[in-house]
Amino acid sequence: MAAEPGPLRTIVVGRYVTPLREGGSLPALVEGDDDGLYVLKFRGAGQGPKALIAEVIAGGIARALGLAVPEIVLAELDPDLARTEPDPEIQELIRASAGTNVALDFLPGSINFDPAVDEVDAGTASRIVWFDAFVSNVDRSARNTNLLVWHGRPWLIDHGAALYFHHGWDGDTRVAARPFPMIAEHVLLPRATELAGVDAASAAKLDEATLATIIAAVPDVLFDDADGHDPARRRAAYLAYFLARLARRDFVREAIDARR
Repeated sequence: MAAEPGPLRTIVVGRYVTPLREGGSLPALVEGDDDGLYVLKFRGAGQGPKALIAEVIAGGIARALGLAVPEIVLAELDPDLARTEPDPEIQELIRASAGTNVALDFLPGSINFDPAVDEVDAGTASRIVWFDAFVSNVDRSARNTNLLVWHGRPWLIDHGAALYFHHGWDGDTRVAARPFPMIAEHVLLPRATELAGVDAASAAKLDEATLATIIAAVPDVLFDDADGHDPARRRAAYLAYFLARLARRDFVREAIDARR
């Protein structure tokens, strides 16, 4: 069942547990004030706040489509936590990320998706490919699937590389018409035999109000840090971009052609 979009919960990071060095942005496993474990994405990492904007927006869209994504929360980080960390690189990262960050619920016991072993039915594969094409996610290849298997189903993680168009973006919605050739590298594309069949139902779940609510969940500070523009203007630009992309649906035809 699709999750209803809305405001994100906020946790306070109480303890830095360990770095997760698999990711290029050096995310970390942290403990929140609710005693939960989370994978923290740092605002001060090399990819910058736009990677966190992509995590919130793309993750929210995936959940609205009924795809499995760990809960996304806002995570308040006290720079004083750097005092107990012996690694100078991590100390610097914590201090550079003081304040609001983004984190995902940790899935204990999950394993990385192996395309040679793990099964995904055609309908699910098609909906995931549709979603990744819609949000221009360049990071779901066989080399790096960004899929976990947990309780027998695939869970989507790490959407910081999605919405790649917004790096250096001036808000012009004409970028919605740009092709997305990287969809041909999608790890699930060979299994996505029902793209045409899932198209209408997927698009119907992303009406203007739903998209606006998802985009509204991005905290102002991420827009301020990203490019200094007015957050309301930036939210309006993202909404216009997605509505234009839905109206054209070139990304669906592109994925279908890539399968051929």
